[in-house]
Amino acid sequence: MRIKKLLPLLAALVLVFGFATITEASNMNKETTLDARQQAIVTIAAYTTSGDIEQLKPALNEGLDAGLTVNEVKEVLVQMYAYAGFPRSLGGIWAFMGVMDERKEKGIQDEEGKGASPIPADLDRDAYGERVRTDLSGLKEIPTTKAPYQEFSPIIDTFLKEHLFADIFARDILTHQERELATIACLASLGRAEGPLNFHMGAAMNTGLSEGQMHDFIKVLDARVGKKEAESAREVLASVLAARK
Repeated sequence: MRIKKLLPLLAALVLVFGFATITEASNMNKETTLDARQQAIVTIAAYTTSGDIEQLKPALNEGLDAGLTVNEVKEVLVQMYAYAGFPRSLGGIWAFMGVMDERKEKGIQDEEGKGASPIPADLDRDAYGERVRTDLSGLKEIPTTKAPYQEFSPIIDTFLKEHLFADIFARDILTHQERELATIACLASLGRAEGPLNFHMGAAMNTGLSEGQMHDFIKVLDARVGKKEAESAREVLASVLAARK
């Protein structure tokens, strides 16, 4: 009799734990892939870097359709100047202007999205940029010794801290994770940038991208951007993962 009374409770527990297991498995699966927005950031950054406008235009449309706001797309394109140069960045912006005109003619109303929050006038950009770079490196404490390139050319270190990791990364239209995803897509497409790509792949993972998502990033490159770019990035990722383990 006692067992019969316990059956409903046991059944309920099975349902609860079964649902929890399924939910956990679903979350784990989700963490192994990039979502549609993230994939769009990858292709937009890659095609902007290569200057392949014919491929960039569909990628821009796909990004907007996937939920990227107009300002988020603009921000990816603007950030590309720091890695691929102004000509590529401006080419991407011109392409986006054309895509927006075409979508408006079709009656498509895209969400503008939020703009960047004001940066405090008294922000110590050197300290802020140093802290951001340290966090991206996965370090808790700011290094007390300088890298050889910092000693050799202090001004480039200043530009990195005060402009890239302060002026740009402080703009909250994109998260640091989204910025790193755009960066590794750019560097993988740029070619012969294994050193920076190594750092930024590690940084991307330090912002929360999982190992599975990084492998999925390679798959997106392979399927959408190019075999050569994917293979080069795969080799760098293997090195990054080995170092982290």
